[in-house]
Amino acid sequence: MTVRSSWRRHYLLAPMPAVLLLILLSRRVWDVDIFWQLKLGELILAHHGPIRTEPFSALHVGEPLPGFAWLGQAAMAAVRHVGGWSALRVFDALCWLGGFWAPAAACRARGAPLRAVMLGLSLAFVAALPTASIRPQSFAALCFGFLLALLRLKLTPWTTLGIGVPLLLLWQNLHPSVTVGVAALAVYTVPGWYRWLRYRDVAPPLAATALALIGCAAVFATPDGLSILAEAARNARSSMMIGASEWLPLWIPANHLNAVPILTVALFGCWLLWRHGARADAAELAVALLLLALTVTAYRFVLFWAVAMVPVLVRAAAPDASDRGERLPRGAIAVPVLLVAALGPFLLPTRFEPSMPLAAIERLKREHVRGTIYGDFPFGGAIIDGGYPDWRVAYDGRYYRYSSDEWKYNGGIENGFVPLVDVVSKWRPAAFLLNAEHNAPLAGQLAHNRQWRCIYGREGIVVYVPKRS
Repeated sequence: MTVRSSWRRHYLLAPMPAVLLLILLSRRVWDVDIFWQLKLGELILAHHGPIRTEPFSALHVGEPLPGFAWLGQAAMAAVRHVGGWSALRVFDALCWLGGFWAPAAACRARGAPLRAVMLGLSLAFVAALPTASIRPQSFAALCFGFLLALLRLKLTPWTTLGIGVPLLLLWQNLHPSVTVGVAALAVYTVPGWYRWLRYRDVAPPLAATALALIGCAAVFATPDGLSILAEAARNARSSMMIGASEWLPLWIPANHLNAVPILTVALFGCWLLWRHGARADAAELAVALLLLALTVTAYRFVLFWAVAMVPVLVRAAAPDASDRGERLPRGAIAVPVLLVAALGPFLLPTRFEPSMPLAAIERLKREHVRGTIYGDFPFGGAIIDGGYPDWRVAYDGRYYRYSSDEWKYNGGIENGFVPLVDVVSKWRPAAFLLNAEHNAPLAGQLAHNRQWRCIYGREGIVVYVPKRS
């Protein structure tokens, strides 16, 4: 291959990170929980710290409130306050992609060919793309990616600890998933200790082992302290009881489509490893296998697995001869990324999923109602963001906020076992905001009730307020 053709190939590959960013910015905002997270983040900023009592749920106001992801919520609320949804979309996308870019950049810094780096980056991106939306989980991807990059760079133990310890502490407060990092670190150390104990031909993985132990302590380094374990377990139980697909295995029907890119990337990775297995790093492969097993049993781990696959795929795809000497001009990758970050929001304005009740909320605001807005629980976040403090909710997407009996009661309402009169008696709602299909029994009763009038009915969403006397 000539030098000219090699440079041409490098220039074609250099914009790949910018292309991935553009793809992310083209997607709709679909996660309904981001709305209450942003409103809670605004309260955290105003309060200069975590909010310790429930502000939103009508029947739980004043009760203790877990501080899950309090720092991530505050950061996202600050970005939206400064630059609106456009700035937040770019910020979130950079964080989400940063989790992939970090280990890819570390591989490149260690001499991996650019084509192998971009191949690994692109395949991992495809595997996790269905999960991408604005939410604090993006911080978890970023921190996990930095952790893997730190391990890949093979820095001195003290340097690794000096960077890794604050990273773990920051991660747990941005998003309470540092336990994934602890598990990854623990598995990562096993091959190293085995080889050291058996052959004594390599240094023991002291830094990774120390980080794993420190990470165990970092789990509790949040405003929730020791109670975070009980709260996290409660959230997991409630999520699975509700049937949230990200908490369930890949083999359920709701996750079959999500399993396609995972299976594709996993099989391609197996093929590369079968052909070039000698290039694999046992520690990196152990982390990827652990996270693949977790992903199969609960789809929510796919983001971590995809990030962990970046160094595995890069190693397997790299030819024997490295192109360490073939350097790109400074800015060849960064400049396209910056251009997309700056121009992307203008070329691709913010779009929300049509199922989100944003237009219905704007219509309800014109009624100047105050009190509890009874809505389907997926609508709760948007109701909170659109109307708090004038509005409170009966239910929202915080599964841990409500007891199992309350969720069963919600199911009774949705299935027509609980009549309208009982709902009115329990919450004294100032308005109803419903998905007319999902909550058909309640919507049907409101349509035939003389005490309520419909002020909005589009795209399957209806809004009812009391009739004027």
